[in-house]
Amino acid sequence: MTNSDSYPTGLGSSDERTISLLGQSLAEDMMGRVGFGELALWMLNQRRPNASEVRIFEAVLVALADHGFTPTAIVSRLTLLSAPDSIQGAMAAGLLGGGSRFLGVTEDTGRFLHRALVQAPLHPTTENEWDEIALRLIQDAKRDKLYIPGLGHPVHKEVDPRTPVLMDLCREEGLYGDHLSLFAAIGRVHAPVLGRQLPLNGAGVCGAALCDLGIPVEVLRGVSLLARSAGLLGQIAEELRNPIGMDIYLHVEHGARYEPSPFQADQPFESKD
Repeated sequence: MTNSDSYPTGLGSSDERTISLLGQSLAEDMMGRVGFGELALWMLNQRRPNASEVRIFEAVLVALADHGFTPTAIVSRLTLLSAPDSIQGAMAAGLLGGGSRFLGVTEDTGRFLHRALVQAPLHPTTENEWDEIALRLIQDAKRDKLYIPGLGHPVHKEVDPRTPVLMDLCREEGLYGDHLSLFAAIGRVHAPVLGRQLPLNGAGVCGAALCDLGIPVEVLRGVSLLARSAGLLGQIAEELRNPIGMDIYLHVEHGARYEPSPFQADQPFESKD
């Protein structure tokens, strides 16, 4: 094989007798010795994380794994109802719903904070300096009629219980970096500008924490989907044991009523006979 026929990778490869992953023997060095969260972070950054980094990363995975009967969970259960022979279809249906309202907020917040830090003229060193940058961001967003990702939650109106816990964990582990500092500042200064106090949501704080772990913003949503995969698998397993998908379907079906749209009302049916 020539160099032009090779495909370099720092991840994994295998031959007839061995499987290598991240430069280690998968069977001899990793199985039973490396946890899944550690492995995922190791593969993302292609360097072995320390114990503090693993603790924060796994806390993020736990925080994002499941949030009850969200649209992603419901669609997975209904897909399983429709195609009980397709576990992969049910999983995929839930993952495809990871967007700007659910799951995608982690990526959106990380991108927002990262962009603001890159554009900041100076690196803040005090809480007041962080507050000044955050205040400008909020004022600009209000002027441009843009929302601040990670600010507010449809259920947790006062405090998202995940946010203070993850922030405290990051402080304990010495991993409270610039992204979390800016996110916390947004929480402190937004109310006078927006006219109301909103909570910093858990998905947003996860995005900030992941950025402080050095994870590229381009793959942040992938981390959310990795976490939610566990939640969706749990939803599917419960649906198999104690199904509610048919009840959800019938509830919506029995509540449906026909209302002609304005377009239909203006276009009476004409026989072609």
